[in-house]
Amino acid sequence: MARAWEADPTALFERRLGRSAKELGNSDGKDECPDIWQLDNGDIAVIGRDLTDIYSPHLPKGVTLAPDERLVVIPGNMLSAAKADIADA
Repeated sequence: MARAWEADPTALFERRLGRSAKELGNSDGKDECPDIWQLDNGDIAVIGRDLTDIYSPHLPKGVTLAPDERLVVIPGNMLSAAKADIADA
């Protein structure tokens, strides 16, 4: 059965949404770089800490993760900083 949406692995990074982790004080610029990017096909890529194993047993009712999906966590101030770059629905 085909999925309603599938990630396109050929899409390229187009622009950062918000500010960098270093600008927000969430990184020392070495190995901790959460980020939010819009891809050239309009999809969004999120770089964050993989907490799939920790959160999976506690997902809200009706929320599921496919075997090829990961739950990542980013700093709240990073999403807030990206708000102006995210188009309204």
